[in-house]
Amino acid sequence: TVLCIFRRLCSTHRCFPIHFKVSILLLFPFFPLFETHGTRTNEEVGLHLKACGSQRNLGRTSLVHVAHLSTPTDNIRVFASGTESMNSTGKSATSASRVGRSTARGLKRSICHGKSNPVADVVVVGSGVGGLCAAAMLARYGLKVTVCESHEYPGGAMHAFRRKGYTFDVGPSLFSGTNAKGSASPLRQVLQFIKEEVPCIEYDTWQCFLPEGVFMAQVGADQFLDVIDGASKDPNKAKKEWRALQERMAPLAKASVAMPPAALRSDLGVVATASRFAGEAAGTLFNPDSLKLIRPFSELMDGVVGDEFVQNWMNMLCFLLSGLPANGTLGAEVAFMFAEWYKPGCQLEFPVGGSQAIADALVRGIEKRGGKLHLRAHVEEILVERNCATGVRLKDGSVIEARRAVISNTSVWDLPKLLPRAYQVQDIHEGAAKTPPCRSFMHLHIGFDATGLSTDLIIHHVWVGDWSNGVDAEQNMVLVSIPSVLDSSLAPEGKHTLHAYTPGNEPQDIWEAVRGNKEAYEKLKEERSRVLWQAVEKVIPDIHERIEISMVGTPLTHEKFLRRYRGTYGPAIVAGEMQFPGHTTSIKGLYRCGDSTFPGIGVPAAAASGQIVANSIVSVADHWSFINSVVQD
Repeated sequence: TVLCIFRRLCSTHRCFPIHFKVSILLLFPFFPLFETHGTRTNEEVGLHLKACGSQRNLGRTSLVHVAHLSTPTDNIRVFASGTESMNSTGKSATSASRVGRSTARGLKRSICHGKSNPVADVVVVGSGVGGLCAAAMLARYGLKVTVCESHEYPGGAMHAFRRKGYTFDVGPSLFSGTNAKGSASPLRQVLQFIKEEVPCIEYDTWQCFLPEGVFMAQVGADQFLDVIDGASKDPNKAKKEWRALQERMAPLAKASVAMPPAALRSDLGVVATASRFAGEAAGTLFNPDSLKLIRPFSELMDGVVGDEFVQNWMNMLCFLLSGLPANGTLGAEVAFMFAEWYKPGCQLEFPVGGSQAIADALVRGIEKRGGKLHLRAHVEEILVERNCATGVRLKDGSVIEARRAVISNTSVWDLPKLLPRAYQVQDIHEGAAKTPPCRSFMHLHIGFDATGLSTDLIIHHVWVGDWSNGVDAEQNMVLVSIPSVLDSSLAPEGKHTLHAYTPGNEPQDIWEAVRGNKEAYEKLKEERSRVLWQAVEKVIPDIHERIEISMVGTPLTHEKFLRRYRGTYGPAIVAGEMQFPGHTTSIKGLYRCGDSTFPGIGVPAAAASGQIVANSIVSVADHWSFINSVVQD
């Protein structure tokens, strides 16, 4: 389809800017994002509209209007979003805000007609980063949005909880670009679009307890040379290789943000929205390394980095980014990290109030525009009729109807469980069966007395046991975060809050073996948490004398409170072998976002998935307004 449009543009629309034409060719890596449904004849479209409740407002896609292409009447394709309603004279609606909405009204669902059922334009299942970003953007676009969250806190892995005056984060504590103007961070762009700010405290240093010794590391390119001096067996050779790697990654870092997620959507309207960036993206094609952005990062290190310490360091960073070492982490993901972490003057950020502050800002963006967040609202089933997603049924039996779409912010393994048995469709069911999960976490939360501790105590620390075991070996790496050293509001006066965790290297099977056996569970919990205590003791040797409260979490804890399949970190999709699923499904009006979808694991990637889904539901004209408001040329 894309090639046909491209051929027509080149042959009959020579006045079109070359960047519009080139953009089509640049979108091949994003084909998994496109609608998976085949084109339909007029008769098929009519039957589909009738099945969903109406045959009114048959339209043609907004892409056709933007490109001024005359689409044959026997090959019309109607998307759930981004359509232009046509009146009896064939003229398109004049209001951009109505683009797609009349068709959405035409696709009225016929399943839950009870007058007492609440109705939304879009229902979002789950309030993780991706779901909240999508919901907040859709509310900003003017749609009526309802978010259903099973837990008592919003935010998914980004939420926090309080005990005895201490605030504990349960997930990520390492952020960058969240509050920096002009940042390429998708999360920053969403916050900017919904007009919300998250105050952040900047810092640049973290402490490393490595087999080679104890080092202070900083973001930025030059300070790592000091670490190499103390850690590498051949510092001069290692420094040359590090500089060579930086030189190789510099153009790729630019390429990684040349086609931003803000320009992407899950239908052919992407040709229009991505055209703005086609010129810059086309320039990256002349770099032969660009094709390696969709390959494992290890291929970019090959022939450049031979020093053992530098290789181990990059494997560690890759594992923290994706849950996989360099031979499984996408080159583009590391290139984006280079763009953020190794640019001049870069800083890491900690949101005031902890990671929950980001979730709260997204919730404000939803609620101030009339959207709703329902907590302790466990979705039992996504309602589907005649292959159309029509709403959700909660555990208490209540129903929320969706006029326009249902967005699943659940994992790739949990989505099939929410669908009616008759709609266990192939793409969703097989995707769950084929996708391997990353391992899980052990957590240790401590509230402790800070009396007499050095005022130079920093927020982040990483401990690695033995490089030769591999960075992904179980219990071989621990992260320790003490956020109250930056934000004193997270702990009572004179106290600190601490979160230590094994970052996705805890196997689930040993915990499945003790499920339901309390005595065996407590014994295993004590045994498997020892490595956490050992890492904390490296930072605060007398921690046991200072403790006021301590709690240990396991993969079963992670599974229960975050509704994560087996407590997993996310999909273990090896770069070059599999692709993250796109955001549409073969069920009309059912979208998916979060770390089980493109572009993958991590806060920036999850936020990007929410962006893409929200923009896929609205018209191309509305999508352009988002691009104009958040992306700097």
